[in-house]
Amino acid sequence: MKAGDQEKPINSESARIRVLIADDHVTVLEGLAAIIARQPDMVVVAEAIDGYEAVDLWTKHRPDVTLLDLRMPKLDGVGVIEKIREADISARVIVLTTYDTDSEIVRAIKAGTKAYLLKDARREQLLDCIRRVNRGETCIPASLIEKLAAGLSSESLTGRELNVLELLAKGKSNKEISANLYMSETTVKSHLRSVFRKLNVLSRTEAITVASRRGLVRL
Repeated sequence: MKAGDQEKPINSESARIRVLIADDHVTVLEGLAAIIARQPDMVVVAEAIDGYEAVDLWTKHRPDVTLLDLRMPKLDGVGVIEKIREADISARVIVLTTYDTDSEIVRAIKAGTKAYLLKDARREQLLDCIRRVNRGETCIPASLIEKLAAGLSSESLTGRELNVLELLAKGKSNKEISANLYMSETTVKSHLRSVFRKLNVLSRTEAITVASRRGLVRL
């Protein structure tokens, strides 16, 4: 090194993991930013409160890792992932959400997320996940992998069965479902028997509970 040259400090921004955070809950956003800002090997480069802002800020800053809520206003998390990966297929995104239904996990993974964490994850788990994803690894907890495997192993519902299930979740009777879907009550009962079998349940209440947990209906 020549006289007068200065060695770049190890904690300069270029040496740290550059993180974009996107969450529409300001309290959560500020809390995550504070946690990450305290890490000597990380820096928050931008914060977004809706999906389109997340895409715009990603384009502007090109962060190493994006920490993304799944349900965002204007453009949801899956839409954000898809748009980001259209620009850079190697973009590293971590989904941090309160939702752990089968359908949510599958959609995020298919879109290309590198990690899927719940918001009740420990701080150390979140920070470790950011570091791992920055190294090019994936980070999906074993509990979510097991949940996903269990959901994928079950038989899929048909579109008509989903229609019946959605109305069932709204508290509709067989007669009301029949009228809404323009089918006989006998057909409704047939669909319900098939739904119960595929969901491995014995009652209407249990069917709604399991369907909600898997993300098939929203209560």
